Amino acid sequence: MKKIATALVSIMMITNLSACNSNDTGNLYTPEINYENTRQNGDENNRSIKLLIDSVEFIAVLEDNETTSTFKKLLPITINMSELNNNEKYYNLPNPLPTNSSNPGTIRNGDLMLYGSSTLVLFYKNFSTSYSYTRIGSIDNPSGLQSALGASDVTITFEIQR
Repeated sequence: MKKIATALVSIMMITNLSACNSNDTGNLYTPEINYENTRQNGDENNRSIKLLIDSVEFIAVLEDNETTSTFKKLLPITINMSELNNNEKYYNLPNPLPTNSSNPGTIRNGDLMLYGSSTLVLFYKNFSTSYSYTRIGSIDNPSGLQSALGASDVTITFEIQR
């Protein structure tokens, strides 16, 4: 009986160790973002950010909330945003942000929002919605935003407006 128990424990250990194979490339490493870092140059009080899409610059005015404060600590950041529903670009952040979601009723061209706790969304069309979002801000003058974003995935740089 003791030999059978030892054999079973050995088989379970080998199975567990093989599941932890360090050569597994199925999951890519995503670095942790330390949201506790604070900027030393007064950027935390700035309520505007710059979005650079290809060579086109847009200015977004930010909300005054915990989500936005935490988001600004990530900046500058360059991300590849994916196309969705022919009205938005989105990016899944590696770590969640604080949320205070509500249903805005209407989405406006240029709205920058958080869906759930970690999906950054930039909208480029006006439409009604039944979904809830946490508002981060909105682009001050969104004319030309849709053409700058294009119909497919796009790389966008977000940085503090100086």
